[in-house]
Amino acid sequence: MINITEKNKCTGCHACAAVCPKSCIDMRRDSEGFLYPVVNTDECINCNKCERVCPILTGRTENTDSQQLGYAAYSKDEEMRLKSSSGGIFSEIAEVIIDRGGVVFGAAMAEDQRSVHHIAVDDKEGLEILRGSKYLQSTVGDTYKQAKEYLENGRYVLFTGTPCQIGGLYAYLGKDHDRLYTQDLICHGAPSPLVWEKYVEYREKKASDGSSPKVMTRRTFFRVKPWKRFSVRFEFSNLTEYLADLRSDPFMRGFLSDIYLRPSCYDCKYKTVHRQADITLADFWGIQNVYPDMDDDNGISFVWVHSDKGRELFDEIRGHLVTRECDTGIVTSKYNPAAVRSSSLPGKRKLFFDNMDKTDVADNIRICTAVPFIRRLYRKLRSVAGKCYRAVFKR
Repeated sequence: MINITEKNKCTGCHACAAVCPKSCIDMRRDSEGFLYPVVNTDECINCNKCERVCPILTGRTENTDSQQLGYAAYSKDEEMRLKSSSGGIFSEIAEVIIDRGGVVFGAAMAEDQRSVHHIAVDDKEGLEILRGSKYLQSTVGDTYKQAKEYLENGRYVLFTGTPCQIGGLYAYLGKDHDRLYTQDLICHGAPSPLVWEKYVEYREKKASDGSSPKVMTRRTFFRVKPWKRFSVRFEFSNLTEYLADLRSDPFMRGFLSDIYLRPSCYDCKYKTVHRQADITLADFWGIQNVYPDMDDDNGISFVWVHSDKGRELFDEIRGHLVTRECDTGIVTSKYNPAAVRSSSLPGKRKLFFDNMDKTDVADNIRICTAVPFIRRLYRKLRSVAGKCYRAVFKR
């Protein structure tokens, strides 16, 4: 039976729970808020399917036959693009699958805005809640089983998720299917769902300002355009809102500082160019240096095609897009290195979780992400020197 003794070796992909013939594996939260498999030993029949399906234990985390085709792209549908975190490519792909009578699986925010879970939608209106970045680990639940049932019934399926979730799906299915299409993303890492819950409560408390009834969060947006500012927005039941960019929003600062990522994210086995998904979507950071004429700050996607099915799907939507070919090696090594490089384990990660129940969540983040004075001074001087150089020599 599966027994997680080293948490950095479990991605929480749910494959073991999905494959268990006795349904005796539960995914339970640990003290940091991450899900891990726990076996009911009274029900277990020691078939070891859970161990044989685990991509990390078996080392099945790469596809060495993957292709390396890259594009800068965005949708010509400006409304769709503005509703998306990047260039709107997910929506264009998803609509193709739905037009074929298929089903799209993706991450959706819960109604109370405190968690993210995978769901299936089969109409274009349903895609609205799948759009946009959610910087949380989505709960897969039974969606691997649902996808298998749809495929066995002859439906097309697009399954989207993090690379480890796509790896878990393929491991559970045991084979590819002609009507299955998969799309992953370049993942920075999975932050703690428990930290997000505490942060939502913190923002609601700030928004209420002692008023009654209690203020609730109606909607959250992890990425609000302009594209490059990484702005976070909360909309509350009292019709107020909160908006802040990555420099001033505590949750984004903690996320991008890697303080509360899942342990496996610091040694991610899916950080590779040999992707298992048919297509990878990501932000095309550095577009201003590669194709400056495309850079309007409304979102540009990096589309990374890995398979014949991925190429067929991308070719079907190209008429709806503005596209340019690009060198995938330059993009993944220079502008989006999270494709191949794990996040670094911060020295203050343990301090953060030790203080989580003792300290206000925003204060805890600020304490654990504070930049020493001498480093702040160095950055300021470097910025001023750069401005002076440009003013003198680039007039």
